[in-house]
Amino acid sequence: MDTRSADLSTLRIDRERKEHQPDRKLLWRIIVSLTVIALLGGWYLVSRGLFETSTEVDVALASFTYPSQANAVLTASGYVVAQQKASVASKGTGRLEFLGVEEGDRVKEGEVIARLEDADVVASLAKAKADLEVVIADSLDAAQSLERQERLHKSKLTSEAELVAAEARYRRVVASIKSAHAAVAAAQVAVEYTRIRAPFDGTVLAKHADVGEVVAPFASSASSRGAVVTVADMSSMEVEADVSESNITRVKIGQPCEIMLDAYPDKRYQGYVHKIVPTADRAKATVLTKVRFKDRDERVLPEMSAKVTFLADQPDPASSRSSPTLTIPLSSVVTRDGREAVYSIHNETVTETTVKTGERFADRIEIKEGLAQGDKVVLRPGPGLTSGSRVKIKSD
Repeated sequence: MDTRSADLSTLRIDRERKEHQPDRKLLWRIIVSLTVIALLGGWYLVSRGLFETSTEVDVALASFTYPSQANAVLTASGYVVAQQKASVASKGTGRLEFLGVEEGDRVKEGEVIARLEDADVVASLAKAKADLEVVIADSLDAAQSLERQERLHKSKLTSEAELVAAEARYRRVVASIKSAHAAVAAAQVAVEYTRIRAPFDGTVLAKHADVGEVVAPFASSASSRGAVVTVADMSSMEVEADVSESNITRVKIGQPCEIMLDAYPDKRYQGYVHKIVPTADRAKATVLTKVRFKDRDERVLPEMSAKVTFLADQPDPASSRSSPTLTIPLSSVVTRDGREAVYSIHNETVTETTVKTGERFADRIEIKEGLAQGDKVVLRPGPGLTSGSRVKIKSD
């Protein structure tokens, strides 16, 4: 073989290929780093309990309970409503000239609380009274004339026709007097239409018109007002509560109740069932029950929201005056190693908390130590529940 003709260029070393070969040490470093990160992430998830399954539980709140609620039959919500309430308006149309009350003022029955412009009707009343005086004066002359004609007729000094004419004139004057009296009464009514009076003793709740505005009986236009003020008899206030149809058999007329207003949660008012409206609300499946106050103070206002507790028996006066106690449902308390405990919920995990219990109130029990108002506790905790377990609150 002739070596002189061989291509020696193919025998050169390829240095570029060697430079592009991967660094095995670098690859091992990357693999080790990723493994360490994965292990640390797994440890974090396990330590946080994110791989742990959640147990669905029912919960209840620690809340204050009054001793009298031990004989509670049921509870319903409602609102304070004044049973005697009126939007006071004028029977006449005119511009409001005087308004003597504002919100919160007390008024007496028949008191003038507002007045419309009355110059025209006052003038008409004055004219009607003047016309009455005229016909009264004519009646004096007509009576004397009739009396004179009767004497002359008896003496046969006048004719029968003149006597009849005198008598007819007198009767016309008497009728005119009646007509004038009616005109005066009508004018007085027209004046009274401009006076807006309180229909009963009460308190002004709202003012709907101001001086200068036009007031009309039916507020026929957008620029006129119908009612001037709204007045309510505060002594007629009752709580109207909606009771479920399924529970209405537990309610009866005269049944004792306790009323708690949302505005004053620390105050309870004694009451009783005054009336059960004999019809049901089809949409809400409830029956309207009216509860009357036995004792009430000036803080009770119309339209306040209220909760009514219907009692089985008349509450003990001593328990009615006592302070509320912190309670939870009896089914939340369990015995662990000879001690009473509950499972309170914090951040979707439960903690076994030792508590000191006290008096029982129906299906609730007093908590003297271990919990605070508003704490969430597990209802009917199972034996497998332990501190640190993850839970999920059941939805309604």
